[in-house]
Amino acid sequence: MDIEKYRRATNYLTAAQIFLQDNFLLDRPLTFDDVKPRLLGHWGSGPGVNFIYGHLNKLIKKYGQEMMFVLGPGHAFPSLQANLFLEGSLGEFYPQATHDYAGIEYICKNFSWPYGFPSHSNPGTPGVILEGGELGYSLSTSYGAALDNPNMIIACLVGDGENETGPSSAAWHINKIVDPKTNGTVLPILHLNGYKISAPTVYGRMSDDELKSLFWGYGYEPKIVSGDNLDEQMEAALDWAHETIWRIKHADNLPTPPRMPMIVMRTLKGWSGVKELDGKKIEGNCLSHQVVLSEAKTDENQLRMLEDWLKSYHFEELFDREKGFGDFLANILPEPHQRMGMSPHARGGDPVYKPLVLPNASEYAVNMAEPGKTKGSSMIQTGKYLAEVFRLNDSNHNFRMMSPDETYSNKLDNIFEATKRGWVWPHESWDMDMAPDGRVMEMLSEHNLQGLAQGYVITGRHAVFASYEAFIQVVSSMADQFAKFLKHTVDYEWRGQFPSLNYILTSSAWRQDHNGFSHQNPGFIDDVLRRHGNFIDVYFPADVNSTLLATEKMLSTTRQINVIAAGKTDEPQWLTLDEARKQMQTGIMVWDFASDENPDIVLAGIGDYPTKEVMAAIDLAKREYPDARIRCVNVSSLTARGFGQGRNHINQDEFNNIFTTDQPVICNFHGYPETIKAILFNYDVDDRRFDVRGYIESGSTTTPFDMQVRNNTSRFQLVIGIFEKLADIGRISEQEAALIVSKYKQKIADNTEYIKKNGIDMPEIDNWEWKNEHVDTLHSHSQDTAGDYGRI
Repeated sequence: MDIEKYRRATNYLTAAQIFLQDNFLLDRPLTFDDVKPRLLGHWGSGPGVNFIYGHLNKLIKKYGQEMMFVLGPGHAFPSLQANLFLEGSLGEFYPQATHDYAGIEYICKNFSWPYGFPSHSNPGTPGVILEGGELGYSLSTSYGAALDNPNMIIACLVGDGENETGPSSAAWHINKIVDPKTNGTVLPILHLNGYKISAPTVYGRMSDDELKSLFWGYGYEPKIVSGDNLDEQMEAALDWAHETIWRIKHADNLPTPPRMPMIVMRTLKGWSGVKELDGKKIEGNCLSHQVVLSEAKTDENQLRMLEDWLKSYHFEELFDREKGFGDFLANILPEPHQRMGMSPHARGGDPVYKPLVLPNASEYAVNMAEPGKTKGSSMIQTGKYLAEVFRLNDSNHNFRMMSPDETYSNKLDNIFEATKRGWVWPHESWDMDMAPDGRVMEMLSEHNLQGLAQGYVITGRHAVFASYEAFIQVVSSMADQFAKFLKHTVDYEWRGQFPSLNYILTSSAWRQDHNGFSHQNPGFIDDVLRRHGNFIDVYFPADVNSTLLATEKMLSTTRQINVIAAGKTDEPQWLTLDEARKQMQTGIMVWDFASDENPDIVLAGIGDYPTKEVMAAIDLAKREYPDARIRCVNVSSLTARGFGQGRNHINQDEFNNIFTTDQPVICNFHGYPETIKAILFNYDVDDRRFDVRGYIESGSTTTPFDMQVRNNTSRFQLVIGIFEKLADIGRISEQEAALIVSKYKQKIADNTEYIKKNGIDMPEIDNWEWKNEHVDTLHSHSQDTAGDYGRI
């Protein structure tokens, strides 16, 4: 059978990549010199991957089906690479991977080799959209890739060990929010080889009846392939799955639930490999997981076992030095453009990537006569803006939003004027804003929304993931894995453009005073800002207009990770749209309307709520001591490389112009102070003059202002800091400073007692409004003080 020959060829090449650095056709007896000095790689899952990949190719050839392949256990990469080599996809991007002896030598010598091919799936692998090193994300990523690709089938191989993870367990329920008629189809193939690294898997020990009941309950139509005649069974199962998918897609009335097919595939771990070693069972056991014969480089017995194992595939029947591979290959493989490694959806660029049509931000901007007098909600206006993004791109079907049941809570619900939440399971008459073809993906699983977003953007479409700030931390590790993938995509010219992965974080720690300590965590910002490179920007817009422009900017970028941290409550508005656009160009600006020339001290606000406290502190300080010369700096974006944006962060001279070279600076930051302290290491600065404040893990169910007090970021504490530092530099006497410090310490104590009694902050706090009569002049900074970073 051609399929059996195909499987023998891929199994041989899989093992050869792991072990051999010479003698690739076993033309002579195997020697220690033929074996790699470091044996790296995973064998156990490989034969199952080779089995299903061959059958998928037959299916594509038979029906002309457009298909992608997502490999959950990325450690099975040598088998994936063997298939990509045989189908010719690898050679399209690596010209040395030819179908001759030199090509076999190339893939074998370079697998798991320094400056060669890695041991896991990676961005340099044709057709790959997921590395699969950290397990659990294959199914959600596949569903993301299937969205808005109605003719596509994504064959997703889920490992049974992988399926024990929380993300995988929840991902099976994504079928309930994906319309099979308007989207592509994910064909999950649960690979049960029975074992993880050192123990049996949960799913591997379940009976067929238990598995059928489980996945039927999840809303699928399961088919089990197991036992004898596996080739015949799998061919029949795939034909059935294909027919079922298209019958449902073409049905006039979608059944509820629309049970899409899934396949449970039982094969032995390490199938066709070494059966036993030193009296221990290898094939069909966890001991076949990685390098089976780890001492083959130095142990004669293991060397001979390796030779016997490789010879068992009779590769000489499948490949000839002069003629190459036999006819079996052509009989299995589809046309070159239909091969899974050649899917344009996995590469990005034309024709799958289209920039979004974006609305004019001025239509949603807050019109203001002067700073601080008008209030507005950043999230309400952003919701209106995003609703128009949906409308303008409706015919392109290339924009979606992911949200874990928080769209209403985060005040983004204006988007429901343009679209609905995806939902294909039963409806009740009182359900709101739900439709089968809804473009908002809501599921109370941040992991799976992250996977949907990743799969969607890496295949060329645009997404925004909106979340409570505290709970986006759930996906920090996933975001790290995506950042690793993203970082290396630029190394491969054949990977085209694809949109950025965009986050909106709201309901932040500063206004989770009602939910309490568990909902107060800005740590995701800290995590993403540790990623090196110029492909991650975090925006801290101070008001509505700044938020709109940050949203516009991030939706226009490609190959980045963008994060917006902004509140949802009505807050003072500081910048006109033109002023906000000027600040957006650099990510940092001196606010002249709140600044004096030749400052004695600099106050920097980073984030909307901290900025409000900075503005109140400047107001109060000028009332107490009108001669205090204060500069107000606002930072609206950060990168790991410095203040500003990744590709446009400010340099040392610009830093000095803004923050001066010798005056004290108080930074009031949205997140953890350590984040800013780390960024300051990018500059030559005496960090002793920088007083960095932010969230210091002090919170509870309390008032909004008390959250600031608990974290030493309130206007009263900033005033105290201002006068302590003015006294330190001799700008004011210690006695004068002490009186003011004492006054504001008492204000803090008074407010604490007030909220204990009344449950709210003192009226003077809630009723505060910015007044600019204390600042000497409204002016533009000259080139020698703030350069281009002053307000026009």
